Amino acid sequence: MNTPVYLQRSKQFLINRLEKLRKMASPCKLCPRHCKVDRSIGSVGFCNTGMLPEIASFGPHHGEEEPISGRSGSGTVFFTGCNMQCLFCQNFEISRGYSGHKITAEELAEIFMQLQAIGCHNINLVTPTHQLPAIIEALIIAMDIGLHIPIVYNTGGYEDRDTLKLLDGIIDIYMPDFKYSENITGSVLANTPDYPERVKASILEMHSQVGDLKIVNGIAVRGLLIRYLVLPGLIKEGIEIFRFIAEEVSRDTWINIMDQYRPAGDILKMCPDEYSSLCRRLNGKEYLYACQIASGYGLSRGFT
Repeated sequence: MNTPVYLQRSKQFLINRLEKLRKMASPCKLCPRHCKVDRSIGSVGFCNTGMLPEIASFGPHHGEEEPISGRSGSGTVFFTGCNMQCLFCQNFEISRGYSGHKITAEELAEIFMQLQAIGCHNINLVTPTHQLPAIIEALIIAMDIGLHIPIVYNTGGYEDRDTLKLLDGIIDIYMPDFKYSENITGSVLANTPDYPERVKASILEMHSQVGDLKIVNGIAVRGLLIRYLVLPGLIKEGIEIFRFIAEEVSRDTWINIMDQYRPAGDILKMCPDEYSSLCRRLNGKEYLYACQIASGYGLSRGFT
């Protein structure tokens, strides 16, 4: 039996981590932006989120990577708000906080238990960074009433390494995006000029904590899974991404090279001229070329 890592820790260990995360949230330094707003008194920063958990939806997700969704689905919780502003965001209404509602940590814990009760293989936290204090509080509550499935940290990759260190011993599976490899691209498309530097440091920290993805009976139980959404006309971004993963992380890294890009969010009305290719869908040749680049670096897990 593969026991989730948080169940191998004492309750006091988790309480100590929760206290540290709360301090990092007021003034807020949870993500690389370091807005330093006092969220404990209701102030909000870039993510436009306070201290209470705020979600858009939850339920079993059958469209994640096969080792994550498995047969019964991934217990996905979509948190509202985001610490990035990708112009083409596929979940625009959720990431900008246009949908969703506030709940309590106790209610979030009950959601975790409901997802486990219907047979989900894991608790999949989508865009969790800015809501970590509430999430860890809910996890502590849920542990006391029988939560026993792995925790998936599903993130856009724009993370603060000090925050990630506080999740060591809590998170079983890290699932970051690696979106951009050039500073200018991150700056223009997501208001994150330091994205490449931050995501590389974050992925190295994640891998040091959980290692390569471990799969038991077809279901992921621990490890790192990286997502790369191929962007039309920006295949050059993938060259450095795949090189970094192969040479600095591990050639056994599980990678989902995604082909589902579509113009969404603000991209059609705010698209910079130099990124006009993002106003169309990806074509098959571009996707195949991205897979060939990855294969050329010796990567093979997660895609064909």
